[in-house]
Amino acid sequence: MTASTTGDGPAPGGAPVLNIANILTVLRIAMVPLFVVCFFVADAQDPAWRVGAFAVFALAMLTDYADGYLARRLGLVTDFGKIADPIADKALMAAGLISLSVVGELYVWVTLVILVREVGITVWRLVGVDHVVAASSGGKLKTVTQTLGVGLLILPMPHWFWPVEWVIMGIAVALTIYSGVDYLVKARRAAGAAA
Repeated sequence: MTASTTGDGPAPGGAPVLNIANILTVLRIAMVPLFVVCFFVADAQDPAWRVGAFAVFALAMLTDYADGYLARRLGLVTDFGKIADPIADKALMAAGLISLSVVGELYVWVTLVILVREVGITVWRLVGVDHVVAASSGGKLKTVTQTLGVGLLILPMPHWFWPVEWVIMGIAVALTIYSGVDYLVKARRAAGAAA
């Protein structure tokens, strides 16, 4: 067995699979069940546990920024990271959305729209490798508004703040749909240009 097949040797691109960026990605995946447990303590009605769930969610989202930054900055991009990172992102967001829908604090259709888009584009990127296009500014803003909206809904906020949360989630849904369509159009054009 060679070093590259043991999981700690260099990846095909030269970076070792066992590196700080990939460790953060795996840590983010491990934080998903921790978030769910914290969220559902006392049927999701205990403010202290909701704050704890938010802290786990926020920390996990920070690792998303950190692992991507470190991977690019230190040349630690690996095939494992390319696959595991989007899975970790979607797993965390799905956990937040589904948890909120289960307790009736987020419309199920909102969760479905976001999840269908996120899973669909992720699968497209993994399968249609020859026609992957870079994330647009709309896609990045979509991620920010989704994260902010879900994070605020997780927190036990006073009733008067709810309209702000829903405006942010509304923007997130609109950007989710727009960026998904935009991505598919650009990918289709790239496929046509390559043909």
